[in-house]
Amino acid sequence: MDIFLQQLINGLVVGSIYALIALGYTMVYGIMQLINFAHGEIVMIGAMVTITCINLLVGAGVQLPGPALLLVGLMMAIPVSMFLGYSIEKIAYQPLRKAPRLAPLITAIGVSIVLQQAAMLIWGRNYRPFPQILPSEVHIIGGAAITDLQIAIIALALLLMGGLFFMIEKTKLGRAMRATSQNPEVAKLMGVNVNTIVSMTFVIGSALGAMAGVMVAANYDQAHAYMGFMIGLKAFTAAVLGGIGNIGGAVLGGILLGVIESLGSGYLGDLTGGVLGSHYKDIFAFVVLIIVLVFRPSGLLGERVAERA
Repeated sequence: MDIFLQQLINGLVVGSIYALIALGYTMVYGIMQLINFAHGEIVMIGAMVTITCINLLVGAGVQLPGPALLLVGLMMAIPVSMFLGYSIEKIAYQPLRKAPRLAPLITAIGVSIVLQQAAMLIWGRNYRPFPQILPSEVHIIGGAAITDLQIAIIALALLLMGGLFFMIEKTKLGRAMRATSQNPEVAKLMGVNVNTIVSMTFVIGSALGAMAGVMVAANYDQAHAYMGFMIGLKAFTAAVLGGIGNIGGAVLGGILLGVIESLGSGYLGDLTGGVLGSHYKDIFAFVVLIIVLVFRPSGLLGERVAERA
């Protein structure tokens, strides 16, 4: 039971991160019917910029508590990621809004590769360790261990997801986003600036992605230029699992995928007689993706995006 509880805690931590990244995918899809495959690279850049800023501050002898250093790093990383998301939409996607769907899809893959290679040129191929600036006290719950960092990741992820729900349901911007998602032409006739709403969707998704990237780097104590590819695919799988285009589905899919992956990696060796170990955990995301696409393409919560004429 303690092993099960430990894997469940690990799954909730990872699943919370997947959910944050999946929200970026599902928001863009809900507005534009586009899969932004460059989103994983924005997550990676958020992590790398934060690590670089913290290292510069520490190297300069700045005396601040660990959480304050992290906050300063985030204050640099989030605007950079938001600017990247805004620029990608304006330069790569906006000219292709009326193009066949294959064109923006290929463009998204191309942007992803460009960002990945740019990150490699800036930060190199090697892993960048996350600075040891955060408290690492361990708490024991029912025989399972959970650190202050893991508690903070889950709490912050839930706070961000709750804030996004509130913004979409209760604010003028959220109503405009929902209107644009349902029918952009009618929303434009009602006075909604569709271009601004699309740009804001990318900006908000990129901010969430930067936060998630820092969570990944802090949780695994490292980051690298290629991390966005795999975590982006997993978050996309989470969005499809929950029902891409559905905000609640992205959260549900992310948490479920994290728990499935964690439990699967914990028991995979026993189930296969030692043939496969925990290092094969990445297969679960793609197995889930295949199963969902075959048996329920609309995802667990379905797709709430209306069909457009």
